[in-house]
Amino acid sequence: MTSPATVDAVLAKVDAGLDQSLERLFHLLRIKSISTDPAYAAECQKAADWIAAELNDLGFDASARPTPGHPVVVAHGPDQAGPHVLFYAHYDVQPVDPLNLWHTDPFDPQIVERDGRKIIVARGASDDKGQMLTFIEACRAWKAATGSLPIRVSLMLEGEEESGGKNLPPFMKDNAGELKADIALVCDTDMWDRQTPSITTMLRGLVADEIEVTAADKDLHSGMFGNAARNPNQVVADIIASLRAPDGSVTLPGFYDDVAEISPELKAQWAGLGFDDKAFLGGVGLSSPAGEQGRSVLEMLWARPTCEINGMIGGYTGDGFKTVIPSKASAKISFRLVSGQDPHKIRAAFRAHVEKLLPPDCTVKFTPHGASPAITVPADGEFLARALEGLTAEWNKQAVITGAGGSIPVVGEFKKILGLDTLLIGFAHIDDQIHSPNEKYDLESYHRGIRSWVRVLGALAK
Repeated sequence: MTSPATVDAVLAKVDAGLDQSLERLFHLLRIKSISTDPAYAAECQKAADWIAAELNDLGFDASARPTPGHPVVVAHGPDQAGPHVLFYAHYDVQPVDPLNLWHTDPFDPQIVERDGRKIIVARGASDDKGQMLTFIEACRAWKAATGSLPIRVSLMLEGEEESGGKNLPPFMKDNAGELKADIALVCDTDMWDRQTPSITTMLRGLVADEIEVTAADKDLHSGMFGNAARNPNQVVADIIASLRAPDGSVTLPGFYDDVAEISPELKAQWAGLGFDDKAFLGGVGLSSPAGEQGRSVLEMLWARPTCEINGMIGGYTGDGFKTVIPSKASAKISFRLVSGQDPHKIRAAFRAHVEKLLPPDCTVKFTPHGASPAITVPADGEFLARALEGLTAEWNKQAVITGAGGSIPVVGEFKKILGLDTLLIGFAHIDDQIHSPNEKYDLESYHRGIRSWVRVLGALAK
């Protein structure tokens, strides 16, 4: 068991070594590891090699493993008592375009002051090099203060997250035995607010489908064929309109069969977060929630499934006007899913719904664009409780459990391939401008992120 005095000694090492820690972060930020551009392949290799060398210096058995794309860094600490954690982050970054909007060189990290706060400005500062190093530097502090880590730690650090990550699942399958652990840790998410740490335990899944409806064998003059000829634009519009009821619910048969209500305790915690529905929508020029009526916006975003129309194409869309009945019309439609929903069942229900509504003289072509289930970490899990305890101790404010409306594919792969639940613990903020010019990471996020991981590792060792 890790004593409070031991944790305090490790935290003191973090504070005393912050300047040197920032030097290491700045060195990594200067490496232009843009994974999507082949011109930067050598830089991605350079970043992977540097990380592996740092981890080897800390006593890990680390190497940059080749893949058909960029390397995956794998590192293992000594086998020891207690739980075994597998930490994931990514060292690749987004391109910097448009370069003219950056106030400084994106690969020359700077500490500047903004709104009374010191921030680190550079590509990758928040997404995800700064977040990744909070964990590695916490391991460094444990080694410096005690000579060892409090639990067994492995790391898997990806170099293609920003370019699709297609090589990671095969890598995980090929190395599943080596990567087995008790729990996965991911540092690629936000805090709830600047002083409230959070653990994301709910990620929605996704089903995406494209439909293309065809009627006549060519485009038709609307004056000569209007009324008499079936219009695919109208057919697609009717299908889309049928997917939602007036109360905002999704109409697919069986869509909600496997959807559970969140617990009263979690609903009460979310209600206490101080989330302002009107301010959230007002920030993008809206005023009224459009989803299921009678539910909060947070509940809609985190705990309820949805159907969205992501694109519609049909007929003449250029400048001016063309009186045409198109031969074809299409739409791109996605469903965000919650725990319990089977993405393949939802896709089948959607396609059956479309085919049922298809009128005479029309055919439909379906093109799938991915299907992944939602992920939920058990709210009564022992690892979750310990991690919440560690975060609360560092920030002197109760850490909260949150959801996420989007999807993080690697979390699904952890569950599917390795059988691991994941704790998503991050220290970024909504204004970090990730993927945009002038990306930043608060200095406090970096410093207290390291301290937080020190406490979480100590709490997991209890």
